[in-house]
Amino acid sequence: MPTPTPPSSSSHPMKRDRQARLATFAVFCVQGLTFATLLTQVAALQRKHGLSDGELSILLLVVPVIAGAGSVLAGTLAARFGSRRVLRGFQPLTCVAVVLTGLAPTLPLLVAALVLFGVGLGGVDAGMNMQGVAVERRYGRPVLTGFHALWSAAAVIGALWASAAAGRHLDLPATFAIAMVPAAAVAAVAAHWLCLPEEEHVAAETTRTEARFPWKPIIPLCLAMAFLYVGDASISNFGSVFMEKIMNASASVVPLALGAYQATTFLVRVGGDRFVQRYGPAMIVRIGGAVATLGFVAIVAAPTQPLAIAGFALTGIGLSVVAPQSFSTAGRLDPAGTGVAIARVNMFNYVGFIVGAALVGGIAEAADYRVAFAAPLALAAVIIVLARGFQPRTPPVPPLTVS
Repeated sequence: MPTPTPPSSSSHPMKRDRQARLATFAVFCVQGLTFATLLTQVAALQRKHGLSDGELSILLLVVPVIAGAGSVLAGTLAARFGSRRVLRGFQPLTCVAVVLTGLAPTLPLLVAALVLFGVGLGGVDAGMNMQGVAVERRYGRPVLTGFHALWSAAAVIGALWASAAAGRHLDLPATFAIAMVPAAAVAAVAAHWLCLPEEEHVAAETTRTEARFPWKPIIPLCLAMAFLYVGDASISNFGSVFMEKIMNASASVVPLALGAYQATTFLVRVGGDRFVQRYGPAMIVRIGGAVATLGFVAIVAAPTQPLAIAGFALTGIGLSVVAPQSFSTAGRLDPAGTGVAIARVNMFNYVGFIVGAALVGGIAEAADYRVAFAAPLALAAVIIVLARGFQPRTPPVPPLTVS
């Protein structure tokens, strides 16, 4: 079994390490803004193209399916060229795809734009977490949760911008372009300072390592990631629809469900690395699963808009810790820095999104969204059991012998 990477001489990180960390912060920030800018407008896209709930759920499956392919492609390219080059190409592509989604006048063109978005999304998700784990390894202490915190902060900004744009009656192309043009510029500048392949890869023979890498130690991480993203997909894809159709919220209130979810996700992640150092990843994930379960209970039972938004906020508190700890634990299990474990865990991100979109959308079509949100509730509870797989592994102690 792979042994954890020993801490580097990083109580005083070098200037190059700080540059790479700041650049990785920027990449996570752009990705959070990009994701929220598009996902807060799902209800608007549904109205524009006259989609039923079933048609919407099928359409939303396009993104995670293609993102899975994008993640596989990114993993292959990163193993050869490094994740820096992957991000340099994929992140601007994702920003352009969001604008094209708003411009699409017909359903086929919307699907084409979402395919482009999915490729970029998968590539950036894989690449940015490879960079995050590389920086964490160079620092020799937990820092990955901080990157995800900034992702959440940017997602909150995206949700607030969606709310403000709706209040000003901006159309979708303008709403998307105003956010995405500066985001693409930031991504292009940040890519210059990311970790180089020689800084990212500890071992050169990545192909041979990949062939030997065991699945067993990362199965709990993969399942937790999948169940997390069933919940995340239900909120990201259908939170705005839930607020509009079940809670009868206005256009300016609809984006606040995702905004509340991302706001509490950000607040927890800001101090998450310190809590992980103190209590360990397993305990943090276990508590997170319990809190997320309570959050979904609140959403399902909410009688008013404020209580529904509070439920989304509580769910954000619980789910916020699972993804960064999944990637961080995967990085510890792959001390050579090949990215194999991270790429495998990241694939279950999209498995969760696919299951979440199909499950919640299908139940909503048969019943309603209040009943549909009971499905991620049950899966969030399973994360409590899976948390034991996040316990740091140490090399076995050889038995004492008596001479």
